[in-house]
Amino acid sequence: MSENASTTELTSQYTAQVTADLERNTKEQERVGVEIAALQEQLASLQRDHAVLVNIQQAIDAVPVPDTTAPPSGNVPVPAPRKKAAPSGTAKRTRPSKKTQPSSKTAALPAQTAGKTAGKPAGKPGAGKAEAAQTAQPTLVDLVRRHLTEQSEPRSAAEIATALGQAHPERAIKTTVIRTTLEGLVAKAQAQRSKQGSSVFYTAADSSRSAATAPSEEQPAPADA
Repeated sequence: MSENASTTELTSQYTAQVTADLERNTKEQERVGVEIAALQEQLASLQRDHAVLVNIQQAIDAVPVPDTTAPPSGNVPVPAPRKKAAPSGTAKRTRPSKKTQPSSKTAALPAQTAGKTAGKPAGKPGAGKAEAAQTAQPTLVDLVRRHLTEQSEPRSAAEIATALGQAHPERAIKTTVIRTTLEGLVAKAQAQRSKQGSSVFYTAADSSRSAATAPSEEQPAPADA
């Protein structure tokens, strides 16, 4: 009986130890599995980042590097040499030494230069007409004043700038410049300004009012004392 009892007790001890070892092994497997999953996820993220970095590096290598040693394109303006200041009339005249006296060859150079200059043809005959046509163009003040006189309703600075820009596309007409011009005409009593809400409109001044406010050019002669 004693042998059977000891055998049963030993069997129960081994069974309890094996059960504890199984539980411990199972928990260890779960812990290692979780770590493996986290490492696999981290590895996948690193692989994605590596692919993105490789693509960026290839794109950078494909961009051509500009040649900084090449000369810049276009004509670079060269500053004109400074002219020497002419001597004033009060400066003392110094007698030229023998070394600085002009020789006969150098004295003949001005005459040759004058002959070459006289032999050159004159400028193009149409150049003067083109310059006269450019100077004959009306000023911006005249265009704004004429546009106001042709309108039957008040106009804003933006509307006037749009109309003049369409009529004169060769001019760089801006709304700010037109507004400044209009304010100058208002100050000279050649235009009238009205405000409707937050908008400002301009009209041409009445001829009778502008004539009354404009100063007279002819003043009466003073009476004899």
